[in-house]
Amino acid sequence: MKKIIRIWDLPIRLFHWALVVCIVASIISVNIGGNAMQWHAYCGYTILALLIFRIIWGLLGSTHARFANFVPSKAALLGYLRGKSKAVLGHNPLGALSVLGLLGVLLLQAITGLFADDEIAFQGPFAKYVSETVIGIFSEVHEANANLMYGLIALHLAAIFYYQKIKGENLIKPMFTGDKEIDPSEEVKYSPAVLGQASKDGSLQRGLALLLLSVIAIVLGYFITSS
Repeated sequence: MKKIIRIWDLPIRLFHWALVVCIVASIISVNIGGNAMQWHAYCGYTILALLIFRIIWGLLGSTHARFANFVPSKAALLGYLRGKSKAVLGHNPLGALSVLGLLGVLLLQAITGLFADDEIAFQGPFAKYVSETVIGIFSEVHEANANLMYGLIALHLAAIFYYQKIKGENLIKPMFTGDKEIDPSEEVKYSPAVLGQASKDGSLQRGLALLLLSVIAIVLGYFITSS
């Protein structure tokens, strides 16, 4: 019988898929242009709120959501690259770096969007508070950073495909169910301590996450609409 361990709590799973939807919608809307740019802005605001939530949840959340649990040390990264490290339940060292990189790029994209101005259909809500020079810099960074964002998304998808087709590990299913299924024959790949690190995913964690996201949305919405 397979061992089932809760890895991703509900807040992380909802964050992940909400982020996916918003990224796709933002890409579609920016390519349509015109009046759709307002929806591009809404997507950007939502992405920023989600990212702020993820950063805080990376400090307060359940076991495998915490940065302290998956941000790799130099020794851990080298050990993984040499094939000498034990298997992990959540992000492996390379996967962790990929996630951190993608979160960082998305955060930069969302923040620069607040100050960007395409001089056609959109001006960020905070653009009025900075000079034309600063607006130009933020707009250029926003446009250039989009290419880096596309590259990291492509890398993320390629890694999912690689693990699915080459290593036979489904990374998508746990992001829906929250659980990782480990065959008894594979338990030896993990340290006993790791196998005992299930994430808490009860009503307390979910309620805290909902409260946190609500506060972030209200505060961010206030600053955006009052600008």
